[in-house]
Amino acid sequence: MAVRKFKPTTPGQRHKVIGVFKGTITATTPEKSLTVGKRSTGGRNSSGQLSTRYRGGGHKRKLRLIDFKRNYDGVEAVVKSIEYDPNRSARIALLYYVDGSKAYIIAPNGLEVGQRVISGEDVAPEVGNALPLAKIPVGTLIHCIELKPGQGASMARSAGTFAQLTSREGDYAIIKLPSGETRKVLLSCRATIGVVGNSDHALESSGKAGRSRWLGRRPHNRGVVMNPVDHPMGGGEGRQSGGHPRSRTGLYAKGLKTRSPKKHSSKYIIERRKK
Repeated sequence: MAVRKFKPTTPGQRHKVIGVFKGTITATTPEKSLTVGKRSTGGRNSSGQLSTRYRGGGHKRKLRLIDFKRNYDGVEAVVKSIEYDPNRSARIALLYYVDGSKAYIIAPNGLEVGQRVISGEDVAPEVGNALPLAKIPVGTLIHCIELKPGQGASMARSAGTFAQLTSREGDYAIIKLPSGETRKVLLSCRATIGVVGNSDHALESSGKAGRSRWLGRRPHNRGVVMNPVDHPMGGGEGRQSGGHPRSRTGLYAKGLKTRSPKKHSSKYIIERRKK
C-alpha cells in the first residue's frame, strides 16, 4: 500500500495525500447480496431534534455486511477480491466458501486474491485464518479480537492496527492492545492472524475542507469563540485563552477520568493505556 501526493497546481492539491487504489483494490462494485442501504441521520434523533452537532451532508453510502464472527468452522474459503469500504479505514476482502456462501472480512496485510483462508479450532495460524486464542502461538500479531466468546470481533479493527498475544495465564490470554493497554481475554475468544491492511491510512491528508464535507462533517466552531451563554470557555474582552479546557456541558476535557471506577471489566485490565 502506498500514498499519492500531488503537485501544488491548486490550493486543494497542495497538501492532499490520498491512498492509491490501483494495484490494491481489485473490484470496484460491492457484492450485491452483502450490501444494504444506509440512511443518513444528519445528527438528528428519532424525534428530528439535533442531538449531535456538526454532522450532515456527505456522500451516500452502502453498508457492507462484515462477518466479524467467522462462523464457518472448518469450511475453506477463497479470497475473491479486495475492496474499498467507505464505512471504515481498513480494506475488506470478499470470500467465496466451498459450500457456495459468501462473506466479507477485514483484509489483513499480505492477503491476496486467490489465497485460501479458514476459521476453526484446528487450523494453521496463518494470515487471514481465525482461531481461538488458546490455539495461537505466543508472540503472534493478531487483529479482530473478540471480548466475549461468540460475540464477534470488537478490538483492533481499523487500518494498520494489531495486538500481540504476549502470554497465557489460566483461562485467560494476556494481550497487548494497539492503545498500549494490557488486558486479559478468555482463551475461547477468537482472533484473526495478521495486521490490518491499509497501514498507510495514517499518512493521508484531506488537503481541503470540502473533503470533510464529503464525509458528512460540517464546520466545527471552537468554544472560545462563543459567548458565555453558549460555552463555559466563551466570552471575554478581546481574545481570551478560554480558561481550563472543558466541554460544552462543563466536564474537563483533559485529565478528568471518565471511566467508572466500579466497572466490572476493570479487573481484567493489567496495565492501562499509555497517555
